[in-house]
Amino acid sequence: MLLPVLAIAAGLVLLVWSAERFVDGAAATSSRLGVSPLLVGMLVIGFGTSAPELMVSSLAASQGNPGLALGNGYGSNIANIGLILGLMALISPLAVHSSVIRRELPLLVGVTLLSALLMWGGVIGRIEGSLLLLLLATMIGYSIWQARRSSADALASDTEESLQAHPMSLRAGVIWTLVGLALLVVSSRVLVWGAVEIAVGLGVSDLIIGLTIVAVGTSLPELAASFSALRKGEHDLVVGNVVGSNLFNTMGVVGLAAVIHPIEVGAEVLMRDWSLMAVMTVLMTVFAIGWRGRPGRINRVEGAVLMAMFVGYTAFMVRLVIVGS
Repeated sequence: MLLPVLAIAAGLVLLVWSAERFVDGAAATSSRLGVSPLLVGMLVIGFGTSAPELMVSSLAASQGNPGLALGNGYGSNIANIGLILGLMALISPLAVHSSVIRRELPLLVGVTLLSALLMWGGVIGRIEGSLLLLLLATMIGYSIWQARRSSADALASDTEESLQAHPMSLRAGVIWTLVGLALLVVSSRVLVWGAVEIAVGLGVSDLIIGLTIVAVGTSLPELAASFSALRKGEHDLVVGNVVGSNLFNTMGVVGLAAVIHPIEVGAEVLMRDWSLMAVMTVLMTVFAIGWRGRPGRINRVEGAVLMAMFVGYTAFMVRLVIVGS
Protein backbone atom coordinates (compact mmCIF):
# COMPACT_ATOMS: atom_id res chain seq x y z
CA MET A 1 0.00 0.00 0.00
CA LEU A 2 2.96 2.34 0.62
CA LEU A 3 4.04 2.40 -3.03
CA PRO A 4 0.57 3.40 -4.35
CA VAL A 5 0.34 6.17 -1.73
CA LEU A 6 3.76 7.47 -2.79
CA ALA A 7 2.68 7.21 -6.45
CA ILE A 8 -0.40 9.34 -5.78
CA ALA A 9 1.62 11.92 -3.81
CA ALA A 10 4.33 12.15 -6.47
CA GLY A 11 1.78 12.10 -9.27
CA LEU A 12 -0.21 14.95 -7.76
CA VAL A 13 2.86 17.14 -7.18
CA LEU A 14 4.05 16.62 -10.74
CA LEU A 15 0.51 17.01 -12.07
CA VAL A 16 0.02 20.40 -10.41
CA TRP A 17 3.44 21.67 -11.51
CA SER A 18 3.08 20.48 -15.10
CA ALA A 19 -0.49 21.82 -15.36
CA GLU A 20 0.66 25.28 -14.31
CA ARG A 21 3.49 25.19 -16.86
CA PHE A 22 1.10 23.97 -19.56
CA VAL A 23 -1.50 26.67 -18.91
CA ASP A 24 1.10 29.45 -18.63
CA GLY A 25 2.81 28.30 -21.83
CA ALA A 26 -0.43 27.86 -23.76
CA ALA A 27 -1.76 31.25 -22.62
CA ALA A 28 1.48 33.02 -23.57
CA THR A 29 1.66 31.21 -26.93
CA SER A 30 -1.94 32.08 -27.76
CA SER A 31 -1.41 35.72 -26.80
CA ARG A 32 1.78 35.97 -28.89
CA LEU A 33 -0.09 34.51 -31.87
CA GLY A 34 -2.69 37.27 -31.64
CA VAL A 35 -5.50 35.49 -29.82
CA SER A 36 -7.65 38.02 -27.94
CA PRO A 37 -7.33 38.20 -24.12
CA LEU A 38 -11.02 37.32 -23.83
CA LEU A 39 -10.54 34.04 -25.69
CA VAL A 40 -7.37 33.29 -23.72
CA GLY A 41 -9.33 33.78 -20.50
CA MET A 42 -12.38 31.81 -21.65
CA LEU A 43 -10.73 28.88 -23.42
CA VAL A 44 -7.01 28.60 -22.71
CA ILE A 45 -7.07 29.39 -18.99
CA GLY A 46 -10.63 28.34 -18.19
CA PHE A 47 -10.38 25.02 -20.02
CA GLY A 48 -6.62 24.55 -19.73
CA THR A 49 -6.75 24.15 -15.97
CA SER A 50 -8.91 21.06 -16.60
CA ALA A 51 -6.08 19.38 -18.49
CA PRO A 52 -5.29 17.14 -15.46
CA GLU A 53 -8.89 15.93 -15.28
CA LEU A 54 -8.88 15.23 -19.03
CA MET A 55 -5.62 13.29 -18.90
CA VAL A 56 -6.48 11.29 -15.79
CA SER A 57 -10.02 10.43 -16.91
CA SER A 58 -8.96 9.48 -20.45
CA LEU A 59 -6.21 7.20 -19.15
CA ALA A 60 -8.52 5.69 -16.54
CA ALA A 61 -11.19 4.95 -19.16
CA SER A 62 -8.66 3.47 -21.61
CA GLN A 63 -7.38 1.17 -18.87
CA GLY A 64 -10.85 -0.11 -18.02
CA ASN A 65 -11.59 2.10 -15.00
CA PRO A 66 -14.43 4.35 -16.24
CA GLY A 67 -15.75 4.79 -12.68
CA LEU A 68 -12.55 6.61 -11.80
CA ALA A 69 -13.04 8.82 -14.87
CA LEU A 70 -16.62 9.75 -13.94
CA GLY A 71 -15.73 10.32 -10.28
CA ASN A 72 -12.85 12.55 -11.28
CA GLY A 73 -15.05 14.70 -13.53
CA TYR A 74 -17.98 15.19 -11.16
CA GLY A 75 -15.83 15.24 -8.02
CA SER A 76 -13.66 17.98 -9.51
CA ASN A 77 -16.76 20.08 -10.22
CA ILE A 78 -17.82 19.75 -6.57
CA ALA A 79 -14.30 20.65 -5.40
CA ASN A 80 -14.10 23.61 -7.79
CA ILE A 81 -17.29 25.17 -6.44
CA GLY A 82 -17.07 24.19 -2.77
CA LEU A 83 -13.35 24.19 -2.04
CA ILE A 84 -11.98 26.73 -4.52
CA LEU A 85 -14.81 29.23 -5.02
CA GLY A 86 -15.99 28.88 -1.43
CA LEU A 87 -12.50 29.42 -0.04
CA MET A 88 -11.77 32.35 -2.34
CA ALA A 89 -15.04 34.05 -1.33
CA LEU A 90 -14.24 33.51 2.36
CA ILE A 91 -10.90 35.25 1.86
CA SER A 92 -12.37 38.09 -0.19
CA PRO A 93 -15.94 38.54 -1.53
CA LEU A 94 -15.96 38.01 -5.30
CA ALA A 95 -17.62 40.64 -7.49
CA VAL A 96 -18.72 39.38 -10.91
CA HIS A 97 -18.73 42.00 -13.68
CA SER A 98 -18.14 39.83 -16.76
CA SER A 99 -21.11 39.44 -19.08
CA VAL A 100 -19.41 36.36 -20.55
CA ILE A 101 -19.46 34.60 -17.18
CA ARG A 102 -23.10 35.56 -16.67
CA ARG A 103 -23.93 33.94 -20.01
CA GLU A 104 -21.93 30.79 -19.26
CA LEU A 105 -23.47 30.18 -15.83
CA PRO A 106 -26.99 29.30 -17.11
CA LEU A 107 -25.31 27.17 -19.78
CA LEU A 108 -23.48 25.26 -17.05
CA VAL A 109 -26.79 24.69 -15.23
CA GLY A 110 -28.35 23.42 -18.47
CA VAL A 111 -25.45 21.07 -19.23
CA THR A 112 -25.54 19.76 -15.65
CA LEU A 113 -29.25 18.97 -16.00
CA LEU A 114 -28.62 17.33 -19.37
CA SER A 115 -25.95 15.09 -17.83
CA ALA A 116 -28.60 13.63 -15.50
CA LEU A 117 -30.79 12.73 -18.48
CA LEU A 118 -27.86 11.11 -20.28
CA MET A 119 -27.09 8.78 -17.38
CA TRP A 120 -30.73 8.08 -16.47
CA GLY A 121 -30.57 4.66 -18.12
CA GLY A 122 -27.65 3.58 -15.94
CA VAL A 123 -24.89 4.11 -18.49
CA ILE A 124 -23.18 6.96 -20.31
CA GLY A 125 -22.43 5.31 -23.64
CA ARG A 126 -20.46 6.37 -26.68
CA ILE A 127 -23.48 8.12 -28.21
CA GLU A 128 -24.05 10.18 -25.06
CA GLY A 129 -20.33 10.91 -24.84
CA SER A 130 -20.27 12.04 -28.47
CA LEU A 131 -23.22 14.35 -27.80
CA LEU A 132 -21.36 15.97 -24.90
CA LEU A 133 -18.27 16.48 -27.07
CA LEU A 134 -20.42 17.96 -29.85
CA LEU A 135 -21.95 20.40 -27.37
CA LEU A 136 -18.46 21.36 -26.19
CA ALA A 137 -17.30 21.98 -29.75
CA THR A 138 -20.42 24.08 -30.42
CA MET A 139 -19.81 26.15 -27.30
CA ILE A 140 -16.17 26.74 -28.25
CA GLY A 141 -17.23 27.84 -31.72
CA TYR A 142 -19.82 30.20 -30.28
CA SER A 143 -17.27 31.62 -27.83
CA ILE A 144 -14.85 32.36 -30.65
CA TRP A 145 -17.60 34.07 -32.67
CA GLN A 146 -18.74 36.08 -29.66
CA ALA A 147 -15.19 37.16 -28.77
CA ARG A 148 -14.60 38.42 -32.30
CA ARG A 149 -17.75 40.54 -32.12
CA SER A 150 -16.74 42.22 -28.88
CA SER A 151 -13.61 41.81 -26.74
CA ALA A 152 -14.57 44.48 -24.19
CA ASP A 153 -15.30 42.47 -21.06
CA ALA A 154 -14.10 42.39 -17.46
CA LEU A 155 -12.74 38.88 -18.00
CA ALA A 156 -10.62 40.15 -20.90
CA SER A 157 -9.17 42.92 -18.71
CA ASP A 158 -8.31 40.48 -15.92
CA THR A 159 -6.67 38.09 -18.39
CA GLU A 160 -4.62 40.86 -19.99
CA GLU A 161 -3.33 41.98 -16.60
CA SER A 162 -2.42 38.39 -15.75
CA LEU A 163 -0.51 37.92 -19.01
CA GLN A 164 1.38 41.18 -18.53
CA ALA A 165 2.37 40.15 -15.01
CA HIS A 166 4.11 37.02 -16.37
CA PRO A 167 5.50 37.94 -19.81
CA MET A 168 6.83 35.07 -21.89
CA SER A 169 8.27 34.91 -25.41
CA LEU A 170 6.65 32.81 -28.12
CA ARG A 171 9.55 30.32 -28.06
CA ALA A 172 9.36 29.93 -24.28
CA GLY A 173 5.58 29.60 -24.46
CA VAL A 174 5.77 26.77 -27.00
CA ILE A 175 8.48 24.95 -25.03
CA TRP A 176 6.58 25.13 -21.74
CA THR A 177 3.36 24.06 -23.45
CA LEU A 178 5.01 20.91 -24.82
CA VAL A 179 6.96 20.16 -21.63
CA GLY A 180 3.86 20.66 -19.50
CA LEU A 181 1.79 18.42 -21.77
CA ALA A 182 4.38 15.62 -21.72
CA LEU A 183 4.67 15.71 -17.94
CA LEU A 184 0.87 15.79 -17.62
CA VAL A 185 0.74 12.43 -19.40
CA VAL A 186 3.47 10.91 -17.22
CA SER A 187 2.05 12.20 -13.92
CA SER A 188 -1.48 11.12 -14.90
CA ARG A 189 -0.30 7.56 -15.53
CA VAL A 190 1.40 7.44 -12.14
CA LEU A 191 -1.65 8.91 -10.41
CA VAL A 192 -4.14 6.54 -12.05
CA TRP A 193 -2.03 3.50 -11.17
CA GLY A 194 -1.77 4.58 -7.53
CA ALA A 195 -5.50 5.37 -7.30
CA VAL A 196 -6.55 2.00 -8.75
CA GLU A 197 -4.17 0.12 -6.45
CA ILE A 198 -5.51 1.93 -3.39
CA ALA A 199 -9.11 1.26 -4.43
CA VAL A 200 -8.33 -2.45 -4.78
CA GLY A 201 -6.41 -2.49 -1.50
CA LEU A 202 -9.20 -0.78 0.45
CA GLY A 203 -11.93 -2.78 -1.22
CA VAL A 204 -13.83 0.31 -2.41
CA SER A 205 -14.90 1.28 -5.91
CA ASP A 206 -12.65 3.35 -8.15
CA LEU A 207 -15.60 5.78 -8.35
CA ILE A 208 -15.17 6.66 -4.64
CA ILE A 209 -11.43 7.19 -5.05
CA GLY A 210 -12.10 9.33 -8.12
CA LEU A 211 -14.66 11.46 -6.27
CA THR A 212 -12.29 12.12 -3.35
CA ILE A 213 -8.50 11.87 -3.61
CA VAL A 214 -8.18 12.15 -7.38
CA ALA A 215 -10.86 14.85 -7.78
CA VAL A 216 -9.34 17.15 -5.18
CA GLY A 217 -5.85 16.49 -6.50
CA THR A 218 -6.68 17.32 -10.12
CA SER A 219 -8.45 20.50 -8.93
CA LEU A 220 -5.24 21.86 -7.37
CA PRO A 221 -4.21 23.71 -10.59
CA GLU A 222 -7.52 25.62 -10.43
CA LEU A 223 -6.84 26.38 -6.77
CA ALA A 224 -3.36 27.72 -7.54
CA ALA A 225 -4.65 29.80 -10.48
CA SER A 226 -7.49 31.19 -8.35
CA PHE A 227 -5.17 32.18 -5.50
CA SER A 228 -2.91 33.98 -7.97
CA ALA A 229 -5.85 35.84 -9.55
CA LEU A 230 -7.34 36.73 -6.15
CA ARG A 231 -4.09 38.32 -4.96
CA LYS A 232 -4.28 40.66 -7.96
CA GLY A 233 -7.96 41.46 -7.41
CA GLU A 234 -8.96 39.67 -10.64
CA HIS A 235 -12.29 38.39 -9.35
CA ASP A 236 -13.79 37.68 -12.77
CA LEU A 237 -10.82 35.45 -13.59
CA VAL A 238 -11.37 33.50 -10.36
CA VAL A 239 -15.05 32.83 -11.11
CA GLY A 240 -14.44 32.37 -14.85
CA ASN A 241 -11.76 29.79 -14.11
CA VAL A 242 -14.20 27.68 -12.08
CA VAL A 243 -17.09 28.06 -14.54
CA GLY A 244 -14.92 27.25 -17.57
CA SER A 245 -13.34 24.28 -15.83
CA ASN A 246 -16.72 22.84 -14.79
CA LEU A 247 -18.10 23.24 -18.30
CA PHE A 248 -15.09 21.41 -19.69
CA ASN A 249 -15.27 18.67 -17.03
CA THR A 250 -18.98 18.03 -17.63
CA MET A 251 -18.79 17.95 -21.42
CA GLY A 252 -15.18 17.27 -22.38
CA VAL A 253 -13.79 15.09 -19.59
CA VAL A 254 -16.86 12.88 -19.07
CA GLY A 255 -17.71 12.91 -22.77
CA LEU A 256 -14.27 11.77 -23.94
CA ALA A 257 -14.07 9.12 -21.21
CA ALA A 258 -17.47 7.73 -22.29
CA VAL A 259 -16.40 7.61 -25.94
CA ILE A 260 -13.29 5.67 -24.95
CA HIS A 261 -15.17 3.30 -22.63
CA PRO A 262 -18.92 3.36 -21.78
CA ILE A 263 -19.43 4.35 -18.13
CA GLU A 264 -21.83 2.39 -15.95
CA VAL A 265 -23.62 4.74 -13.55
CA GLY A 266 -25.14 3.46 -10.32
CA ALA A 267 -28.26 5.03 -8.82
CA GLU A 268 -26.15 6.41 -5.97
CA VAL A 269 -24.23 8.64 -8.39
CA LEU A 270 -27.41 10.38 -9.51
CA MET A 271 -28.90 10.63 -6.02
CA ARG A 272 -25.73 11.59 -4.15
CA ASP A 273 -22.95 13.01 -6.32
CA TRP A 274 -24.85 14.54 -9.24
CA SER A 275 -27.53 15.99 -6.94
CA LEU A 276 -24.96 17.80 -4.82
CA MET A 277 -23.12 19.02 -7.90
CA ALA A 278 -26.39 20.33 -9.37
CA VAL A 279 -27.42 22.15 -6.17
CA MET A 280 -23.99 23.75 -5.82
CA THR A 281 -24.05 24.79 -9.49
CA VAL A 282 -27.47 26.44 -9.11
CA LEU A 283 -26.39 28.24 -5.93
CA MET A 284 -23.21 29.51 -7.60
CA THR A 285 -25.28 30.77 -10.52
CA VAL A 286 -27.81 32.58 -8.30
CA PHE A 287 -25.03 34.17 -6.25
CA ALA A 288 -22.87 35.23 -9.21
CA ILE A 289 -25.51 36.52 -11.61
CA GLY A 290 -27.45 38.64 -9.13
CA TRP A 291 -31.17 39.31 -9.21
CA ARG A 292 -33.75 42.00 -8.33
CA GLY A 293 -31.17 44.74 -8.25
CA ARG A 294 -28.66 42.69 -6.27
CA PRO A 295 -25.22 42.91 -7.92
CA GLY A 296 -23.54 39.69 -9.00
CA ARG A 297 -21.17 38.73 -6.22
CA ILE A 298 -20.31 35.82 -3.96
CA ASN A 299 -19.92 37.13 -0.42
CA ARG A 300 -18.35 35.46 2.60
CA VAL A 301 -21.61 33.98 3.89
CA GLU A 302 -22.34 32.43 0.50
CA GLY A 303 -18.76 31.22 0.26
CA ALA A 304 -19.13 29.62 3.69
CA VAL A 305 -22.28 27.82 2.52
CA LEU A 306 -20.47 26.38 -0.50
CA MET A 307 -17.47 25.41 1.60
CA ALA A 308 -19.66 23.74 4.24
CA MET A 309 -21.36 21.65 1.55
CA PHE A 310 -17.99 20.50 0.26
CA VAL A 311 -16.66 19.68 3.73
CA GLY A 312 -19.82 17.74 4.63
CA TYR A 313 -19.71 15.79 1.37
CA THR A 314 -16.01 15.00 1.77
CA ALA A 315 -16.54 13.81 5.36
CA PHE A 316 -19.32 11.52 4.18
CA MET A 317 -17.18 10.09 1.37
CA VAL A 318 -14.22 9.52 3.71
CA ARG A 319 -16.58 7.59 5.98
CA LEU A 320 -17.56 5.42 3.00
CA VAL A 321 -13.88 4.70 2.35
CA ILE A 322 -13.34 3.75 6.01
CA VAL A 323 -16.41 1.54 6.10
CA GLY A 324 -15.44 -0.02 2.79
CA SER A 325 -11.96 -0.85 4.07
